Amino acid sequence: MAIKVDDLMIVYSREKKVIQQSNPYFLRGFVSSATVKGLYDNNVVAELNQRGLVNALTSPEVQERVNSPVTIYCGVDPTASSLHVGNLITLMGLLHFYIRGHNVIALLGGATGSIGDPSGRKTERQILEIDVITSNIKQLDVQVQSFFNNGVIYATKRGDIKKSSFKILNNNSWYENMSITDFLREIGRFARIGSMLTRESVKARMENAQGISFTEFSYQLLQAYDYWYLYNQFDCRIQLGGSDQWGNIIAGIDLINRKKSFCESISPDIESQKEKAYGITMPLLLTSAGEKFGKSAGNAIWLDEKKTSVYDFYQYFIKTTDDDVKKYLQMFTLLDAHQIDDILKLHKDMPEKHYAQTQLANEVTELIHGEIGLKRAQLATRILFDSSLEDIQGYELLEAFNGDARLTLLPKDSVMNICVDRVACSANICKTRNETQKLIKNGGLYLNNQRITDPFYKLCEKDLIDGLVCVFRLGKSNYRLLKVL
Repeated sequence: MAIKVDDLMIVYSREKKVIQQSNPYFLRGFVSSATVKGLYDNNVVAELNQRGLVNALTSPEVQERVNSPVTIYCGVDPTASSLHVGNLITLMGLLHFYIRGHNVIALLGGATGSIGDPSGRKTERQILEIDVITSNIKQLDVQVQSFFNNGVIYATKRGDIKKSSFKILNNNSWYENMSITDFLREIGRFARIGSMLTRESVKARMENAQGISFTEFSYQLLQAYDYWYLYNQFDCRIQLGGSDQWGNIIAGIDLINRKKSFCESISPDIESQKEKAYGITMPLLLTSAGEKFGKSAGNAIWLDEKKTSVYDFYQYFIKTTDDDVKKYLQMFTLLDAHQIDDILKLHKDMPEKHYAQTQLANEVTELIHGEIGLKRAQLATRILFDSSLEDIQGYELLEAFNGDARLTLLPKDSVMNICVDRVACSANICKTRNETQKLIKNGGLYLNNQRITDPFYKLCEKDLIDGLVCVFRLGKSNYRLLKVL
């Protein structure tokens, strides 16, 4: 049964005892109402809950545990070369811990990525080649580091932080020399098939006609061992993950408890292994249809600007619905509750200005792409949505769309004094001259925001902004930029 904060009006000591007796692992969205009052400003679990970032806790004690520094980790799936907005929720969770003085570990799945996590999937993952995973790992390492570098700058501008240690690890480092017999001895002997079969990710697939392979069935053991390894070697006490990781997190805690019991039976004086392990899951980012965002769904908004331009990233948040904008401001920014309330009040007074969406886009773009990236996105937005380009300089256009797929480069002699229907084809604005002519006939092609009426109009120097670039528009909002070399 899901337990919500508003439902908990009983004394904390009583509620903890009753809930643990009924189900020690299943505390959906639980943060004690009795403890939030004095801890909201400095307790990270309470902060996450206030922001709608807590889906489940394995124990209410985790809220007390984070009152002192703790090490927490979150896994990073290397099945793509970039993270996407759906991954941003757990990254924000790690960032909240980091800026409050806790030690955080981002664990790249160099080994587990070659297996594939069945959680939340109806079919088996396609196995990636090792060289692809290796390449992805290198790019994700840089991207995660960049996120925390930008995150610290972003957070420092908005308040005092208590930064601690941050590590990026690759689980391949402890699996690469492990044999199958080592695996069975170190992990398999402590696993129980009955428990593994009850995991939701396994049950759902077993009920499917395709079933589940032994490879994916074993995945939970590998993630469980990751937690044990980090618990034992790095004093990690909390695992953070999306709500689809609940079963894997529980598997890790079960393994830790069994390994602890075994170790304590041999060396009862080992203090470092007497502390409990915890798990926190966070909600998944879903579409309006209830589907996950991501590469498999084909709707990913990537954090890598080579895959999703800074402008498109910015526009994604500009297009947030009124129903979602408060939730996103809470989840994806470090604005406090009062600031968010003020933004929403202004938005309510002038909804046509999209004030809340603009603030959201500004905050998240600065967090991910830094101040320079934000300025580029804002400039690109102004360029493309203002009716006039008179005040825009050529270098600004090129700076705003540097690396953007909308920007095409062509030699000057293939543009100047050439009919616009030919230029449009050369610049990949249209596929054929006939298509271009039809578009012009229907009033759908613009040059520097001026409608083109003659398909045989020849481009000349005055069409180039500062002799460098011109802007084509198809319809209302489909833009293409042409730089002349």
